[in-house]
Amino acid sequence: MNANVTPAAPTTEPTNGKRRKILFIIALIFIALGLLWGAYWVLVLAKREQTDDAYVNGNKVVISAQISGTVVAVLADDTQLAKAGQVLVRLDPIDAETGLSRTGSALAQTVRQVRQEKSTADQYDSVIETRKLELARAQADLAKREPLLADHAIAPEEVRHARESVALAQAALTQAERQSISAHALVDGTPVQDNPAVLQAKAAYRDAWIAARRNAVVAPVTGYVAERSVQLGQHIQAGQALMTVIPLNSLWVDANFKEVQLRHLRIGQPSQVRSDLYGGSFIFHGHVKGMSAGTGAAFALLPAQNASGNWIKVVQRVPVRIQIDDADLVKSPLRVGLSATVTVDTTNRDGLVLAMDVTDAHVGDTQVYTQDLDKANAEADAVISRNLRQAQ
Repeated sequence: MNANVTPAAPTTEPTNGKRRKILFIIALIFIALGLLWGAYWVLVLAKREQTDDAYVNGNKVVISAQISGTVVAVLADDTQLAKAGQVLVRLDPIDAETGLSRTGSALAQTVRQVRQEKSTADQYDSVIETRKLELARAQADLAKREPLLADHAIAPEEVRHARESVALAQAALTQAERQSISAHALVDGTPVQDNPAVLQAKAAYRDAWIAARRNAVVAPVTGYVAERSVQLGQHIQAGQALMTVIPLNSLWVDANFKEVQLRHLRIGQPSQVRSDLYGGSFIFHGHVKGMSAGTGAAFALLPAQNASGNWIKVVQRVPVRIQIDDADLVKSPLRVGLSATVTVDTTNRDGLVLAMDVTDAHVGDTQVYTQDLDKANAEADAVISRNLRQAQ
């Protein structure tokens, strides 16, 4: 019996050459990726320093009263926007207004007294002329009597009386001249409004006027109110903190870089800031403003004592100030204390490590207090002018 046996079909397997080719391609891909990553590291990442130990910071303007008093009105609260010059707190004005009225009367009285002293000095000038005429008359009378005494035409007592009259007239003239000098010493050389007594009274009035206006506590800058502690009816002292105004239009970031990251950091290098508030969806642009003069541990209340035997090395961090562009803050406002991630481009390393120019240390200024002084001077001049017209 014959049986037909069918041979089994050969299995198709990749040859060793094809397998090596695939492995070679995979290896080339990994090598290319490694080269690209190395190039990216050398060209980009090696020229950047990054830290997530960074926090938004800004000026915290503490609002305090310049005089003591009782709070009669609180006109701003937390989270509200306060404009520069806006009244935030009012104090009881009674005491200040009373002092202003008293110094105003004193200024007016001083102007009138100086005017009177000028008139008195002019009167003494008239007295001098009178005394001169009396002296001349006494001298002429003596000149007539002395020849008659030689001829025994008059008694010697009459000549003696004539000589005494001349001496008395001379003494009266000398007294009038000295009184005139004394009177003119108080008023000569300056007009009434520039007399030292008037200037002293004017200064007292100006101080009282400013004190009366300082019953209104104003905001020196534009910003948002925070940390309000003042309450209605509270008696406060001069210099006592009432609230804080934070201007959010000029903020910076304090980035705490490790000491090993400071090698290539320079002032002026461009920086990018990503805030956790926006989740990295908005990139803030800025630049390195400066670096702290010491590490955070050096300025701690209880600095570490590394001379002890249990010393353990800890990598220190140095605060680096990153100034954020104002235009970015307008688009995406930040808050003081927010967390951030800072990346500094260190490609250009020609800048300074430490600031060398003190002219760029301008923090801010305000004119709200200068205006008080100008108005006080104007009010004092008005009081002087009114009393000069009345005296005339």
